[in-house]
Amino acid sequence: MAGHRIFGMSFASIYPLYVEKVERKGRSREDVDRVVTWLTGYDGAGLRAAIADERSLEEFFAQAPGLNPDASLITGLICGYRVEEIEDPLMQKIRYMDKLVDEVARGKKMTSILRGSTPATV
Repeated sequence: MAGHRIFGMSFASIYPLYVEKVERKGRSREDVDRVVTWLTGYDGAGLRAAIADERSLEEFFAQAPGLNPDASLITGLICGYRVEEIEDPLMQKIRYMDKLVDEVARGKKMTSILRGSTPATV
C-alpha cells in the first residue's frame, strides 16, 4: 500500500468526519480526541495545531509524540482488512485510528477502547 493517496489527505479533512460519525451515535468530540491522543501522544493543543496547519496523515503520524505501546492490542477488521496484518506501518496507524473511532461510534466503553488504559482528558 506504499504511496497510497490517503497518506496525503489532511488530518483536518478527516477529523470532522470522525466527530460527525460519533456524534450521530450519541458520543462526543471529546471521545474522538481521547482516542486520537491515546493513540498518537498528541495533547489537545497538538491536535488543534495538526488541524490548523492541515498536515497530511503522513505528517500527522510522523510528527506525533509517540504511538501508544498498546496500539498493537488493536485487532479486528476495518475497511475489509485485519488491522494487525497490515504491513505498511503508516497505513496500519491510520487504520488503528479508524478502528478506535469505530469502536467509539459503536458505544464501547472507553476503558475497553483504550485497551485497559485509564481514559485521559484532552
